[in-house]
Amino acid sequence: MTDGTMAAMTRRTTLGGLGGLAAGLLLPGRATAARVRRMVAGTYTAEGGEGLYRLAHDAGTGRWTLAPAIRTIADASFAVRDRRGRWYAVAESDDGMVAAYGPGWQRLGDAPSGGGGPCHLAIDRAGRCLAVANYGGGSVGFLSLDRREGVAGRPTVFRHEGSGPDGDRQAGPHAHWVGFSPDQRWLHAVDLGADAIFAYPFDPRARVLALPQPAWRAPAGAGPRHLARHPRLPVAYVVCELSNQLITLDAGMDGRFATRSTVSTLPPGFSGASQAAHIAVDRAGQRLYVSNRGHDSIAVFVIEPTGEPRLAQHIGSGGHWPRIFVLVEDARQMLVGNERSGTITVLGIERDGTLSGSGSGSGSQQLTVPGVAFLGLD
Repeated sequence: MTDGTMAAMTRRTTLGGLGGLAAGLLLPGRATAARVRRMVAGTYTAEGGEGLYRLAHDAGTGRWTLAPAIRTIADASFAVRDRRGRWYAVAESDDGMVAAYGPGWQRLGDAPSGGGGPCHLAIDRAGRCLAVANYGGGSVGFLSLDRREGVAGRPTVFRHEGSGPDGDRQAGPHAHWVGFSPDQRWLHAVDLGADAIFAYPFDPRARVLALPQPAWRAPAGAGPRHLARHPRLPVAYVVCELSNQLITLDAGMDGRFATRSTVSTLPPGFSGASQAAHIAVDRAGQRLYVSNRGHDSIAVFVIEPTGEPRLAQHIGSGGHWPRIFVLVEDARQMLVGNERSGTITVLGIERDGTLSGSGSGSGSQQLTVPGVAFLGLD
C-alpha cells in the first residue's frame, strides 16, 4: 500500500507472501540442479516500482537475474498461483480489484475485491473459490472462479466488526490474511484492527461461505497480521505486527484456536521501532521464519517435536523494511524483499535451517527492485 493509500485507509504497513522449505535441506543439490526456478516480484508504483518483475535462477551459479517489468501489472502487493499455473493478483487500491492471468501473464479477466486495499488471497484446494482480505474495508470478499475466464462475477462480501486500543491502526477492522483449513471446512481470516481471527464455515461443493464466528481473540493491541500452519500437527502460528510477537495456537476441529505460548520476534534488549511482518514454516515443520521491519532482520525458530518454537537466530535482512520473503528449499536460499530500500537480498539456508550471507560476502546477492511488496515462485 502506498503512502497515499495508507492515509486514506488508516495507517498500516503491509506484506504478502508465499514460501516453503524443509526436507530439501537434507537433499543433495544435484537432485534438482536441472530444475529451472522462476520468481515474480510485485511492486508499488508510488515507491518507484515499474510493475511486475520476473526473476530467473541459474542452478549452476546459484545467482538470480532480473528481467524488465511488465508495466501493465501495477501495485500487485500479493498474488497466488493455482495448480494449473494461473495467477490471481490484487491491485491494492482504494476501489480494490483482483485480476486473473494465464500463461505469459496474459490478463484473463478481473473483478472487484469487495473492499478497499485488498492485501491477501487464498484459493481452495479444488481451485474453484477465491477469498480476498480487504484491509481498508475490513472485509472478506469471496468469489467463484471460472476455469476458462478466471475471476467470475462480483464477490460476496462479509464485513468484520471490532477494534483495538491502537487508535491509529485499530479504530476499526482491517482484514490482513485469509486461508482455507487443511480439511477445507473453514476459511480463516486474521484481522489486525479487530485483534481477532474469524472462522467462516466453508462448503467446497456448493462453493459458499456462511457467516463468520469468532475463532480466537488476540491480546489487546497485538495486531495479528498473518498465520502459518504446521504441516503435520494441529498447530498454527500467528505473527502480531503491533506487539512483535509470535503466538503459537492449538487448532481445533471446530475452527477455533487456543493460545499455547507467546514469544518475541525481536532480540532481548531491543527497544527501537519495529513491526513484525511475514511468517513461513518449512515443509518439514522443523523451522519457522519471521521478518522484522525496523529491526530489519529475519528471526529463525527451531520447531520442537511438540510444535513449540524456540528462537535460534536473528540475521540482518540485507536491506530496509523486509516485508516479504520466500523460501526456495531445493536451492537452499531465502529471497527477502526489502520494501523501503527497494532491494531483494538472497540469503543462504544452512543444513540446520539457519541463514547466512546477508552481508557483502560471496555468499550473498542483492537485486534492485524499487517498492518490492510481493515475491512468489512462478
